Amino acid sequence: MRRRDHNIFANATSLLICGLLAGVVVAAAAFPAVAMSGLAAKAGGETFASLPSELKVATTPQISRIFASDNKTQIAVFYDEFRSEVALKDISQNMQDAIVAAEDHEFFNHNGVDLKGVARAFVSNNSGKSQQGASTLTMQYVRMSLAYSATNPQEVVDATKDTPKRKVTEMKYAMQVEKEMSKQEILEHYLNQAPFGNGAYGVSAAAQVYFKKKPKDLTVAESALLASMVKAPTAFNPTTASGYPQALDRRNYVVNDMVEMGFITADEATKAKATKISRTVQHVGNGCVSVKTNNWGFFCDYFYRWWLAQDAFGATTYDRERRLKGGGYRIQTSLDIEAQSAARENIADHIKEKNRNALLIAAVQPGTGKVRALAANRKFNLDDSKNPLSSDPAKKKQKVKATYPNTTNPLMTGGGDINGYQAGSVFKMFTMVAALENGYPLAYSINAPAKYVSKYIIAPGPSTCNGKYYCPTNASAKEAGVFNMWTGFGASVNTFFVPLQERVGAEKVVDVAKRFGVQFRAKNDYDFANDKASAHQWGAFTLGVSASTPLDMANAYATLAGDGMYCAPTPVEQITTPKGEKLDVGKPHCERATSADVARAALDAARCPVGDTAQLGNCKGRTAPAAHGIIDHPIYGKTGTTDHDKTASLIIGSSSLTVAGYLVNPDWQAHPDRMSHDIVNPAVWDTMRDYLKGKPKVQFKKPGEKKISEGDQRSIPDVTCASIDSARSRIEGAGFTASVGQEVESDCPKGTAAGTDPGNRTIKGGYVSIEVSRGKEEKPDDKKDDDKKPRPGGNGGPIIINPPGR
Repeated sequence: MRRRDHNIFANATSLLICGLLAGVVVAAAAFPAVAMSGLAAKAGGETFASLPSELKVATTPQISRIFASDNKTQIAVFYDEFRSEVALKDISQNMQDAIVAAEDHEFFNHNGVDLKGVARAFVSNNSGKSQQGASTLTMQYVRMSLAYSATNPQEVVDATKDTPKRKVTEMKYAMQVEKEMSKQEILEHYLNQAPFGNGAYGVSAAAQVYFKKKPKDLTVAESALLASMVKAPTAFNPTTASGYPQALDRRNYVVNDMVEMGFITADEATKAKATKISRTVQHVGNGCVSVKTNNWGFFCDYFYRWWLAQDAFGATTYDRERRLKGGGYRIQTSLDIEAQSAARENIADHIKEKNRNALLIAAVQPGTGKVRALAANRKFNLDDSKNPLSSDPAKKKQKVKATYPNTTNPLMTGGGDINGYQAGSVFKMFTMVAALENGYPLAYSINAPAKYVSKYIIAPGPSTCNGKYYCPTNASAKEAGVFNMWTGFGASVNTFFVPLQERVGAEKVVDVAKRFGVQFRAKNDYDFANDKASAHQWGAFTLGVSASTPLDMANAYATLAGDGMYCAPTPVEQITTPKGEKLDVGKPHCERATSADVARAALDAARCPVGDTAQLGNCKGRTAPAAHGIIDHPIYGKTGTTDHDKTASLIIGSSSLTVAGYLVNPDWQAHPDRMSHDIVNPAVWDTMRDYLKGKPKVQFKKPGEKKISEGDQRSIPDVTCASIDSARSRIEGAGFTASVGQEVESDCPKGTAAGTDPGNRTIKGGYVSIEVSRGKEEKPDDKKDDDKKPRPGGNGGPIIINPPGR
């Protein structure tokens, strides 16, 4: 604070007189009869001298403003007191003059204490006449500062209670403040702290609430009204029936004083007093329920929950919330307005808000973890009075409301009582990554049967066989044969991925999921995931039986495009303090989850399900084949479906965004509905299409080592037209595992080997399926041209067409 020059004699005299007056004030309260005695003056002087003089100035609570990633679009504000501090130069001269005229005519003449005013108030208040105050603007500033710097409720009471002791304390502090601060600094602090009623604290907030303008633009009439309210914001509230006439009288009184002090002319005063006072104010919303666009609320809530979890903002959630609501931060979030709009609009195209099933979308930027969109077919609203009862019979019996159409539950991100949802085969990606990490290349093949008898021991149920073993099947009985990671992932073959997980070790697959950010919020999932022995027996894990959220899985798949770097999801781009300091909290926090080569290889196979072309291998069978043609950019991803279609999911990633969509019933996961990929798939791929429109097409990187995709490749013997036994012998003699596959049309005699799948080369020790010839079928002359078309099977293997949704 800037020290002002003072006359030493004047200061000493002021201190002496104030000391004596302090004695008078204190004594008058306790012993009116001896108020003017020398004993009282002496006692008061000693009391005055013993008081501290160094005012502890605390930062007043200020609004924190939340913006989208463009740093222009305001999403929400958080505050305990609606206040934004501004420099004196940004406050109109009218306002500065009005507050002096209203509260302290001698402000520019005294040294913190108006001695004449104190004496006058003392005489008046002790003679039975009307009560008078003698607080200068500086003393009022001291009072507010003491209240804001209080560390407990009693200190707040002591700072504001109308007692002689408080008045004496203010006097001494005020004189010290006047030594250390200029009049302009005191005025600036006062105007930024003062309460103006209707939830407005400080002149900037008051200008917005009452006049929807900035404080630098306040007129004489507006300034006089605001200045008049400081004395009694409730009594002089122009929005109430009783307060309006008092506010009008008080405003005109201040205008007259402004003329008397030479701040304005008589003509300006006449014009000001003729100005009507509005009876309405602009109440500013607070928090996520007051976002400008309703569907931003879910992202806002995610940000709020994230903030409360950050130790950097305080030791407790209470401390962190106070920091957010009083810190005056400018927070640039990661919310991409265009991506958010696209997600919400595409959801609306396929499902209504009043549908009990929820279509949830989360979008994340690879390489940063920045959350770009969170959308659902729900309104972000606390009022669930119009919601129907829950579809869960147990909850319905207890009169629990459903989460549609209004909810504030974190459906996309998890938290509170939202643990997540089973997402199905999207979890197969973790098995593929674990296999690649443990030396299994993409070309590693397995002869996947229609039903696989695993070594996983489970309780009796629909998937149990041989009394105790987990025995999964596929979505279609036709999904049997030799598959590698490209074809097995593309066609989503359960009986390929369960044995692959078995060979790698389920606990290693679970570990990959942890490294890729899956949270395991449900207790049963958490217990399995954090006990190695239990995880080792988690046979169905690869099929997505663990609860997850769209945000979890969007970020997990984003780790592939991030070259194996997992970045913790964050809703923040930049946090700036009122002083312009930029905080590191919320900046991308990334760590290596897997090697770049493993991530690139897994991503290559993940191009198959969504209709894109792998760079390192061949895709056969796609569960969301339309995605690539619609998006028209290099993409990767996976569909997922749980038993009886209780959940449908789709994840699509590009180099710049990963979008995950779930179709679920958040209220009852054992619901009877069958979720359709005809709803979730287009919402996801259209969101990605809209986001990438006009952006350059970026191809994915290939692994540095070819071995991770092909492994140790060996040539397969040519067994065309050989007997099945001879073909088996030759293939096994070359070090492969032979099996007899399906019948195909060929030129070879019926019952002989038509070829193999794969056709020419495969990994050392891999599976080779012998295709059995059923001979050459004669065709009518009008269909001779058909013979020229590529046939299924042969060395290229069977063409597998799968229904969407696995």
